Amino acid sequence: MASDGILVTGGAGYIGSHVVRQLGEAGERVVVLDNLSTGFEDAVLHGELVVGDTGDSDLVTRLLREYGVGTVMHFAAHTVVPESVTDPLKYYGNNTCSTRSLLECCQRAAVGSFVFSSTAAVYGIPESGMATEETPTVPINPYGTSKLMSEWMLRDLSRATRMRHVVLRYFNVAGSDPEGRVGQRTRKATLLVKVACEAAMGKRDRIRIFGTDYQTPDGTGVRDYIHVEDLAGAHLKALDFLRQEGDSTTLNCGYGHGYSVREVLHAVERVNGAPLPVEEVARRAGDPPMLVANAERIAHVLGWRPRYDDLDFICKSSLDWERKLP
Repeated sequence: MASDGILVTGGAGYIGSHVVRQLGEAGERVVVLDNLSTGFEDAVLHGELVVGDTGDSDLVTRLLREYGVGTVMHFAAHTVVPESVTDPLKYYGNNTCSTRSLLECCQRAAVGSFVFSSTAAVYGIPESGMATEETPTVPINPYGTSKLMSEWMLRDLSRATRMRHVVLRYFNVAGSDPEGRVGQRTRKATLLVKVACEAAMGKRDRIRIFGTDYQTPDGTGVRDYIHVEDLAGAHLKALDFLRQEGDSTTLNCGYGHGYSVREVLHAVERVNGAPLPVEEVARRAGDPPMLVANAERIAHVLGWRPRYDDLDFICKSSLDWERKLP
């Protein structure tokens, strides 16, 4: 069998399902591996879904062989920062140890390309609030550390073998498919735009602003919000880059500018046409005042150009999706 198949781990989840949909629309041959602990079977709109764990080496080995996999896109991970603090071994087990097992299977099968879903949490709290790919990686929670350890393994394996990789460090992912085919259904979500839209729909009694005394224009934390469709598109660009023999690289995924918590909530209020129930509370430990991507490298290396860099559009696509959910 030709080695142009793509294995997408965690492809039934929020970001993975958007990538799988775009891959399918591009005519790619896709197999999805997901244990459905946080993903949804009906979110996989293309390819074949296999229910199982990324750490199951026998299953992964079989899939790599049977589907002629030449590229792995690895999304499967636990992603809730507070939970990683209270249950760190869960995160090191799933995010780091299972990634090690997956990489070993890829090495044995001579998989040539690997696209890894990483996070801006590897930067911790950058002094300037802006992060380039050369900003020191000093994560302040087990989630960020578990992802950074996976980056290290991937780096070292690529040096020792012919595998090449692209690490994509996500900033704050938000929004949903503008056509409403897939979206964010994360249970007990913690991402701001999702939580605000739940509050707008009456699914939460209020939304909390954690800290109003930061050294930012309005006192609330500033983040770089990237629409999930643009992020998914970056993965297809990474796939093309690796197929064209591009060298292994690490890239920030963001828009290069930020919005404060208040600005995001005001945007949700605008698109919803009603005020949100807001409660101001104390800061959370470890929250940086500002975390924004320097996104010049991804534009230069991949030729990536965002289509949905508009806060109101991000919030509207999220709210439209939320209205579809029970």
